[in-house]
Amino acid sequence: MDLNQVTVYSADVRRAADFYTLLGLRLIVDSIPRYARFECPDGDSTFSLHECDRPGTHSKIALYFECADLDGTVTELKALGVKFTEDPVGREWLWREASLLDPDGNRLILYSAGENRKYPPWRVGSD
Repeated sequence: MDLNQVTVYSADVRRAADFYTLLGLRLIVDSIPRYARFECPDGDSTFSLHECDRPGTHSKIALYFECADLDGTVTELKALGVKFTEDPVGREWLWREASLLDPDGNRLILYSAGENRKYPPWRVGSD
């Protein structure tokens, strides 16, 4: 089994699509204003936006996007006007993360984890 996509709800799919395009995702299905689907620039994962009058009525989520060069990516996005709620910081779980919100208030985490993404020292079954 492999994760195909994550879908989040948006009160303004066009505004949200512009935001995610700015982050580097590639639009592959344009049914704006009701729906948009993107592919991530690395890997096979996809991401969708679906129109909803009140996105806050759905459960809140956090989306994690892995970056090969987290600090460089954050610097580039800030130069484009993207606001971060937290600059890159090392975490106790051995990931480096930066946080921001999308236009609908969904929490995004840009991160770098290397081998610790799937193989932290405390992984179940590790010696």
